[in-house]
Amino acid sequence: MSLLLFGVFAVLLLIGVPVAVAIGAGTMAAVWASGVPLLVMPQQMFAGINSFALVAVPMFILAGDIMAAGKISTRLVALADALIGFLKGGLSVVSILAAMFFAAISGSGAATTAAVSATLVPELKAKGYDPASAASLIAAGGTIGVVIPPSVPMILYAVIAQESVAKLFLNGFIPGVLMGVALIAIALVQGHRRAYPSGSAFSFVTIWRTFRAAFWGLMTPVIILGGIFSGIFTPSEAAVVAVDYAILVSLFIHRDLGLKDIYRLCIRAGVTTAVIMFVISASAALSWALSNWQVPAQIANGVLALSQEPAVILAMILVVVLVTGVFIETASALIILTPILLPLVTQLGVDAVHFGIILVVGLSIGMITPPVAINLYVASSVTNIGLERIATAVFPYLAALVLVLGLVTYVPLFL
Repeated sequence: MSLLLFGVFAVLLLIGVPVAVAIGAGTMAAVWASGVPLLVMPQQMFAGINSFALVAVPMFILAGDIMAAGKISTRLVALADALIGFLKGGLSVVSILAAMFFAAISGSGAATTAAVSATLVPELKAKGYDPASAASLIAAGGTIGVVIPPSVPMILYAVIAQESVAKLFLNGFIPGVLMGVALIAIALVQGHRRAYPSGSAFSFVTIWRTFRAAFWGLMTPVIILGGIFSGIFTPSEAAVVAVDYAILVSLFIHRDLGLKDIYRLCIRAGVTTAVIMFVISASAALSWALSNWQVPAQIANGVLALSQEPAVILAMILVVVLVTGVFIETASALIILTPILLPLVTQLGVDAVHFGIILVVGLSIGMITPPVAINLYVASSVTNIGLERIATAVFPYLAALVLVLGLVTYVPLFL
């Protein structure tokens, strides 16, 4: 049954069928062949999305879209430039710092990449930076968008693994900052080698002015995460508060969006959510089928027969995660891999929250590894730079992120 399931799934995926349909069709074929009534499929699909925690998904998506559509990203970039733009090649560093700021608002890698690319790439070009390298750096910085909370993939993992969203959010900060530091280090080395110019001169007056302009945007993660960790509201309630706050700031404080814009963004967020929920529901049926046939236990026993050393098994898991991220987008890959790999790492004594962070960081790297490299596609479309050029220039940043993944996996950096 497992071979039939994954065979149908693989064939449909190779001929271009959407991931959710491929998962659902493969599972249905295996369930039908096993003699189990097909009525179990809709039951399991509904059960998979019948979770209050998933209310946060459309809300965080909408909040991120509203923030990206307004001028909040421009204000954050200006603040980052005032803080560190004076360094040689400092504008590259600004792009990563801006990505980290926006990551704490949007929870989306693509939204982070789009917002920072549209704001910074024209200026980077004008100051003599290599356009492809600049775009690839911003795309790599966009991977931080799903690691620094709020993070939609972390919410999905929490629902599947039945773990605390707050714990995952709390433990996402250190890996996210490490990713930013690694990319900044590469950017500084490149800045000196290529003799990139310095940015804006350091000025406390400019810092204060840009901080005041960016204040309302900077307050977003403070309100969201402060409310969650203080116990004032749950992550799902925090997501709704984030939407309300984003609308309030965009309509009445910055006044850079109108009611028609909000309506358009609501429709777009609804479409995105529908796709994610379809993937989740299909994957819920897949998880039930795999568990019913004890596939995760068989995989765990097979891997443990190869080696009993946790470090070796984790290395094999990292390879699987990175390869999966190359071919399947982040949310779908996470939903597929979690029920298969979680029982294995649990037997190794790896904490489920720690493994969730490993999965999210590992799959975020897939956002810059073609063919399924959403951040590269976004950066290419926003900047009008060829995808081939950006994909070639991304390798140094890709290597840095893989090193961070290894550090996150093997060094206990969690709270």
